[in-house]
Amino acid sequence: MIRVLLAEDQAMVRGALGALLTLEGDIELVAEVSRGDEVVETAQTAMPDVALLDIEMPGMDGLEAAARLRDTLPSCRVLILTTFGRPGYLRRAVESGVAGFLIKDAPASELADAIRRVAAGERVIDPNLALAALGEGSNPLTAREREVLNAAARGAGVAEIAAQLFLSEGTVRNYLSEAIQKLGARNRVEAAHLARDKGWL
Repeated sequence: MIRVLLAEDQAMVRGALGALLTLEGDIELVAEVSRGDEVVETAQTAMPDVALLDIEMPGMDGLEAAARLRDTLPSCRVLILTTFGRPGYLRRAVESGVAGFLIKDAPASELADAIRRVAAGERVIDPNLALAALGEGSNPLTAREREVLNAAARGAGVAEIAAQLFLSEGTVRNYLSEAIQKLGARNRVEAAHLARDKGWL
């Protein structure tokens, strides 16, 4: 039996996915969580073979949860299942050690097959998304520029960002200016929007 942990914040989607998986004779759903920050602790108790994670969840996104899971429970393989087929997300997922990446509108039969393949040590990537990621190029933003832009996207001002990230206000302005310039945006709001659309934030 392939032991699966399911992390999905939408109760209806989580219930539907769980029901689909229990129809498979060789897959056992051993745990369900609705928050990204519950993934690692639950996995340490349930000991799944595969963690099926959404990207956008409260507490922590699925990509960060995947990276932490890789460090704490390397035997557990991660399969991302998301609505957001953004090339930047795929790149970040691969960097986080994710073994599979599927879009939620894929046929249900593909999900069970992907779980089996990931559990067997294969890597499973949505082929259209892989092509899009190759054509998109890599994320031009540094980790610090992403942090600053993310905070700005949530509505934080320069002083607030500086306090949050322990930087001077001048340094925050420089990071924002660099990010805006790299993305060819007119302002920080547009820069954050562009970066989000590409999955870089």
